[in-house]
Amino acid sequence: MVKQERAARTRETLIRAAAEVFAEQGFVTASIAAISRRAGVSAGGLHFHFENKTVLAQAVEDRAARALRQVTTERWGAAASSGTVDGNALQVLVDSSHALMALLAADVVVRAAFLLCSDASRRSAMDLRRQWRLWVEALTRAAARQGALAEGLSPQDAAGVVVAATVGLEALGARERDWLAPHALTRFWALALPQLAADGTLGGLVAEGSAGEAGRGSPA
Repeated sequence: MVKQERAARTRETLIRAAAEVFAEQGFVTASIAAISRRAGVSAGGLHFHFENKTVLAQAVEDRAARALRQVTTERWGAAASSGTVDGNALQVLVDSSHALMALLAADVVVRAAFLLCSDASRRSAMDLRRQWRLWVEALTRAAARQGALAEGLSPQDAAGVVVAATVGLEALGARERDWLAPHALTRFWALALPQLAADGTLGGLVAEGSAGEAGRGSPA
């Protein structure tokens, strides 16, 4: 049991170290030597847990995908897919976008994984941006069923605006962390919600995120 716990801690250390190096240097430039040094683990110890750099990158992406599911589908997913979101689906969308930005700001593994998924130098089976897009589309469809979208606005168009803005903040935040701060996303929602929300619903929406969504997470 002690050996298993030690092995699990070593894996976690290696995944985080790999994420830090990938985020700083990119996949191509990152080396096994740099990752092992960052983790404080010998190259042999690294290869005991991960066959090569590609497998390490996949582990980073898998960990990030689980984290993304936790702040989207595992939190609100059943209600969103069935159209029975408690309250306004647009507020759930605002809240989950703040949760995503807080996650990106707090977790280098998630930041690195988003970069890895969009890295043209490698082929990834994971697409975190698509995972996020599908979630946004589910919520805008739920908002349409609730009558919460502005008249004449299609769920597809609403989702496109939100995905473009949030993915843009994620991409910019990879190099300039201020783009991941709550105020950046709040400014977007303050501008977008009057165009997205149906008459009579705007007053009940909180651009800053409800229940403290915008304040979660701490930089790492």
